[in-house]
Amino acid sequence: MIQSQLTPERIAADGKSGFWPDRTLLDYIDEYAPRQLDKVAVTDLNNMTGQATTLSYRQLLRLTSRIALGLVNLGVGRGDVVAFQLPNWWQFVALYLACSRIGAVANPMMPIFRHRELTFMLGLAESKVLIGPNIFRGFDHAQMMREIKADLPSLEHIFAIGGEGDMSFEKHFIDHRWEDEQDGKAIFADRQLRPNDITQLLYTSGTTGEPKGALHTSNTLLANLCQLVKRLKLTANHVVFMPSPLAHQTGFAIGMMIPLMLGSKLVLQDVWDAGVGLQRIQDEGVNFTMASTPFLADLAGHPGVDTYDISSLDIFVAGGAPIPRALVHSATERLKADIVSGWGMTENLLVTTTCLGDPPEKVFNTDGVPVPGMQLRVVDATGKVLGPDQEGDLQSRGPSHFVGYLKRPEMYGMDAEGWFNTGDIATLDTDGYVRITGRGKDILIRGGENVPVIEIEQLLYRHQAVQAVAVVGVPDPRLGERGVAYVITKSGQDFTLDEMQRFLAEHRMAKNYWPEYLQVVNEFPRTPSGKIQKFKLREMAKTDIRIS
Repeated sequence: MIQSQLTPERIAADGKSGFWPDRTLLDYIDEYAPRQLDKVAVTDLNNMTGQATTLSYRQLLRLTSRIALGLVNLGVGRGDVVAFQLPNWWQFVALYLACSRIGAVANPMMPIFRHRELTFMLGLAESKVLIGPNIFRGFDHAQMMREIKADLPSLEHIFAIGGEGDMSFEKHFIDHRWEDEQDGKAIFADRQLRPNDITQLLYTSGTTGEPKGALHTSNTLLANLCQLVKRLKLTANHVVFMPSPLAHQTGFAIGMMIPLMLGSKLVLQDVWDAGVGLQRIQDEGVNFTMASTPFLADLAGHPGVDTYDISSLDIFVAGGAPIPRALVHSATERLKADIVSGWGMTENLLVTTTCLGDPPEKVFNTDGVPVPGMQLRVVDATGKVLGPDQEGDLQSRGPSHFVGYLKRPEMYGMDAEGWFNTGDIATLDTDGYVRITGRGKDILIRGGENVPVIEIEQLLYRHQAVQAVAVVGVPDPRLGERGVAYVITKSGQDFTLDEMQRFLAEHRMAKNYWPEYLQVVNEFPRTPSGKIQKFKLREMAKTDIRIS
């Protein structure tokens, strides 16, 4: 059973605050679904098969129950971890709801992860079941699952969507009528998720060199989402589009949970292509979406944007990476939608947004104001709270904060008053609007995804030609940042970009983590104590790297 750091004191305090709904996502669905069983719940487009699937709420609930009983048949019990590494397909949605039906912990993982990341994550979580695609974007996930299973004694079962034989997801979970063999009603009544149970385990990269598994309950997730729904005026009539990965907090919470909480329609896209995205918005009458800066830049910059009827699109929430203010201006003009800036983390969800109707100086020059229930403050190195427009370390607290890191209690970072060190550098204006100005934590954000810098450095240090290495980000107009590896080589050794990529591939590091650029140098800028001054490397990178 996963242990959290949710205390009775916090349960009492946040319970009384009025921000915890004391419900699960299934409580919402079970309340409204009987009144709209034939309404479309989710529609996806599988890029691997070319098949589109549309499920009504009736179909989604039936499949959810069958999958849940299929998990029970495998011995999955309350608190057990079910891992799934899936693209934005309907099966992702059904699997999360199935886990909730039986009190299991859902551990979604990004499809970009490979042997190295998965072995660590699955081992730490002691996952019982892993479900992935058979083939996705040319990569054989089924073979990878077979290869890593031998090193993971807790991993008892692996399944592939579109797989064959005993690995076939369809054969075990869909084609088998488990409801004819088990008393589902009694099983669900006994095991169904409770509001303060751990429901989500989501890995996030930090400063430690290995991923941290953030733990959330239904109350911590829904505390944020309920307030976002009110602020953005979302209803059951809205059509929600999610091209951002569901295995990312943006996709999971904003993309999947909000429409299911409201009883609206969810439109999915599994492989990003701006033209396909515009087509989906047009064909499905999409009203709302959230994604990171590259998605917004690609949609607004698509040469054919004016040939699509995207007049239904009302709101695009952009977050996950600093948003160039020029992009907000151009996207507002080209998409004819409200561009809402936002800031948040896996650990605390979408903490701030600009508001509908905000004056242009707030929309274009800030990252928003906290949603009700959440608080921010800026402190200096001594912990002193700073005044308006003074730059310092950003801290947050409130009911949507996570309840610990998996098996890493010492990393929780929450003080006695509930303040959490976000690792970001920021200012707050007199109206409480935040402006993220930098990051104190040693990561770079590429396309809205945290890249674990220390993990890359530690691996590259193992190369026989590398004497020292430092990885930093260089600004990129589309992805926010790209990675640059600064390397000092050993005497007489050569090290090239091709060799670096070959080495990272050999050690099965996810390709999205690979630095795009390599700079071989004779020395690093250092402090008197010998610490590498990465802020100087970042400035050097702006000159050394030319990005078109």
